[in-house]
Amino acid sequence: MRPKSGLPKRKALRRMPKYEFGFKENPNVLVSRKADKNYRKKWSVASMFTGCGGFDLGAEGGFSFLGNYYKKLPFELKQAYEIDERACETYKLNISENITCCDLVELDPSTMPYVDILTGGFPCQDFSSCGPKKGLDGKRGRLYEVMVEYMKYHQPKVVIGENVPFLLSLHNGEIVETILRDFRECGYDFSVWQVYCPDFGLPQSRTRIFLVGFRHDLDIKTPPIQPTPTHVFNIVPIDEALQSLEKITDETVTNQSQYFVSTKATAGAGQGDQTSKRGDLGYAVRANPKGRVHFHYDLDRRLTVRETARLQSFPDEFVFPHSAGKNFMEIGNAVPPIIGHHIMTQIEEFLRTNNIPPGKE
Repeated sequence: MRPKSGLPKRKALRRMPKYEFGFKENPNVLVSRKADKNYRKKWSVASMFTGCGGFDLGAEGGFSFLGNYYKKLPFELKQAYEIDERACETYKLNISENITCCDLVELDPSTMPYVDILTGGFPCQDFSSCGPKKGLDGKRGRLYEVMVEYMKYHQPKVVIGENVPFLLSLHNGEIVETILRDFRECGYDFSVWQVYCPDFGLPQSRTRIFLVGFRHDLDIKTPPIQPTPTHVFNIVPIDEALQSLEKITDETVTNQSQYFVSTKATAGAGQGDQTSKRGDLGYAVRANPKGRVHFHYDLDRRLTVRETARLQSFPDEFVFPHSAGKNFMEIGNAVPPIIGHHIMTQIEEFLRTNNIPPGKE
């Protein structure tokens, strides 16, 4: 449905209803936790560079996406750290109040709690094929070192870093080898998992790498194993993910009325229009809504915030409470929750197989 004429073409957007910020945990989550006698025995998790919490939602589990239920996993989200205040608001609204809004570079690891598992999607702008490609010389290229400092001080059992696949080839692989060397020198064995997300039911073309490590002094019989694809030769096309939203133009599904108005642009420097096709994967969701303009496969408009969230596998109950531009950025920066769930399911199997109990040791 086209907005009324007369609106500025690139600035007009459908506004979200105003949300009251503050922690409002889903009461069903509280009930399930109280009923879970083993809740206190769960492995603890801390996340750095958390964003709005896509990976953390996957680690917690207990949500549905496109008719599939992703079970609750035995992990306790003990603490999250994120510099963006609005992303922290989104996290509190949907996941937990246990998030600290801060610049991790300025935070002393001794003030952070010990956890069994440390995760971190350290910023990828300097490693992205669409970015400046400055690698470790960029001002964000060394932020992974805050994970190194935590590892040295607390020695968590498992560490998971997430980034873009271009990191593997940047500077002929020297960058990723430097990061892995710094991680390994903290006393860990590390491997690299490259995950093609459509193989796991994500309805967009997206690949990510995960640096997965475990402390080498643990009694390990079986190392962590990369998850087995569930959708090889059976991708979920964009129209299957979004078809139930095609006739909805209001907030009966949250964030569905919210999108930028935009005319078709001319392609330039690889940043032109992208229109997905029925039966195909959607294009990769990006954090910059002014870069590649992603149009609907049938309707003459850009994708809405909710449609973009669906392509990233966020359940419809996950609310993005900000302006369209900010919401698109949070969604594009996130790890798809179903991918986080597959990764953490493998970590659970690894911990159980090797009889590694929760708690500091």
